[in-house]
Amino acid sequence: MNKKISLVLSGGGARGIAHIGVIYELERQGFEIVSIAGTSMGSLVAGAYAMGKLNEFKEWMISLDKMKVFKLVDFTLSRQGLIKGDKVFNRMKDFMPDANIEDLPIPYCAVAVDIKNNKEVVFTSGSLYEAIRASVSVPTVFTPVKTKEGLLVDGGVMNNIPINRVKHIEGSSLIAVDVNANIPVDKPKISKKEKEENHSVYQKKLNEFYAHIQKMNPLSASTEETMGYFDVINRTINLMTHNTALLLLKHHEPELMIEISGQVCGIFDFYRAAELIEIGKHATLKSLKSRDFVVN
Repeated sequence: MNKKISLVLSGGGARGIAHIGVIYELERQGFEIVSIAGTSMGSLVAGAYAMGKLNEFKEWMISLDKMKVFKLVDFTLSRQGLIKGDKVFNRMKDFMPDANIEDLPIPYCAVAVDIKNNKEVVFTSGSLYEAIRASVSVPTVFTPVKTKEGLLVDGGVMNNIPINRVKHIEGSSLIAVDVNANIPVDKPKISKKEKEENHSVYQKKLNEFYAHIQKMNPLSASTEETMGYFDVINRTINLMTHNTALLLLKHHEPELMIEISGQVCGIFDFYRAAELIEIGKHATLKSLKSRDFVVN
């Protein structure tokens, strides 16, 4: 495999944090990313990397494990979504200012979907933040992005692993990362104490979050026996995006596919950033070893 690579990162909510670990391990093994593309959370990690701010982004994500995930959640009464997302992006601009995509050091693209005009939208120029905000607009969760002629939502609706959209640099190998893979969970072991500490910090806020959702939409309430409205919608979207991605991959096969189980965490489990980064490293090393690509 050529050491220069074009990298494609899938969507997947909090699971997308694992992309950070993937990139770190690829670079540790001597690979040079010369082009990058992503959908949803993949577009965010790809954007941070293309801007040269991945380390800052990683440190911020890890800090959310101990600090205030839910202080960044700005709920709205809009019928089109539960969260505006302004707080998150405004906070990120403190360490990762906006830039034009065409001015980034390496080619970058993000994918969204215009549900008004029924078409895929590929961002290869213009504001990086506008591209990411459109790409992460998970239906029913984040409010969609309005444009002059359309209404943009998460790119995963049509193309969750945008392998056909990444700019292929001559002489580079193509690597794709799927954080929704239908495989058993495989992750490095962590101590029981660390696991309990992470759980206790987050559980209270998680309960508050779902309580808020249930107030806004009583149909979202669920029990162990029956999935609620919110659970059904999100699982349906995940299943749809995964199977659409598999169809696309049959026509655009990468030299290496790095897979992370879709069961490794929930879509909102951002408190597990440190663990997910290690999972990304682990999955990358395992995939490289399976093809005898490991150097270090």
